[in-house]
Amino acid sequence: MRTVTGTAAALAATLAAGAAGVVAGRLASDAALKAPPGRPLPTEPRLTVHGTAAGQITLTRDLAALRPGRYGLAGDGSHAVVGPVLDSAEHGADTVVRRLERVTHGTLGTGDRAWFTPNLYVGNPGTALGLDHADVEVPGELGPLPAWFVPGARPTWIVAVHGLAATREHALNLMGPLHSRSVPVLALAHRGDVGAPPSPDGLHHFGETEWRDVDAAVRYALDHGARQVVLLGWSTGATMALRTAALSGVRERIAGLVLDSPVLSWETTLRALAAARRTPAPLLPLAVRAAQGRAGLHADRDAGTAGLYRPAVPTLIFHGPGDTVAPWRLSRRLADTHSRMVALHTVKDAPHGAMWNADPADYEETLRRFMTPLV
Repeated sequence: MRTVTGTAAALAATLAAGAAGVVAGRLASDAALKAPPGRPLPTEPRLTVHGTAAGQITLTRDLAALRPGRYGLAGDGSHAVVGPVLDSAEHGADTVVRRLERVTHGTLGTGDRAWFTPNLYVGNPGTALGLDHADVEVPGELGPLPAWFVPGARPTWIVAVHGLAATREHALNLMGPLHSRSVPVLALAHRGDVGAPPSPDGLHHFGETEWRDVDAAVRYALDHGARQVVLLGWSTGATMALRTAALSGVRERIAGLVLDSPVLSWETTLRALAAARRTPAPLLPLAVRAAQGRAGLHADRDAGTAGLYRPAVPTLIFHGPGDTVAPWRLSRRLADTHSRMVALHTVKDAPHGAMWNADPADYEETLRRFMTPLV
């Protein structure tokens, strides 16, 4: 009797542990599958504001606070723009002083918590940049998709696609430079965004379904005067761009790809985001399996998807070793394997989706040289 009882108890404990593991894996997978638009990814630390002065802001000393370049600084109900670290300022042992360029809205007071974001601008092309634009609707398979269209004289349009935890405001960083060169820009809100239809299961799919919204945007551009398009995508938006270039029925009208911090392995990215939420390492494989089961994702090694990451058009990748969400080494491998078609522009010390922020002038010049023969 004791043996039977002991076996039953051990079995019950095993089943309970297995059930707990499944629940933990499901919760860990939420870090990517339910990343809310406009909120920081778990890899982005929250920094404390220690004070502000004329043209200066003092933040908690952290690797994030020491990044080169210009960033948005977002808090709950506030947004500001910060520039580089001020070498001339007096820094504390636990603080760093950066240039405070402007406070867009709200206030940043001592003790407030905030995080860096790639978005220097909030609003729309008119309110943020003073650009004439149209609010348009792209007919998507799930319903109308809101988009901004900034017109230009060139026959080649840019279709801009934001990525994980971002919004179409991300494209505002590049609208000014592109508009100055008369390149039309269509910035898309895809499924799951505010104002766009939700995904039927309420989850992100790392581009596996969302690419169809990009395809719809390409068709919209072609129907409204574009001779061809260049797809510009960040993070999972870059993944969508790759899939669209490989799978779209009008892919012959896609002239090029610009990929910023592309997610080339959703499993690796999901692991990174789950680990950033302090998921124990033994549970990370459960998070991957949970994501596959919940969202119907294909494994990275699936032979049916292997050809999606072989660009057939000129492709420019902006990426760097500082990306802890989407590994730079995968972009390096893609560029090495397809060197005749893919160019990799390495950006040091920039976080995921923020390659422009680290050095805007260099980014824009590299983009200009790439775009010149295509427009």
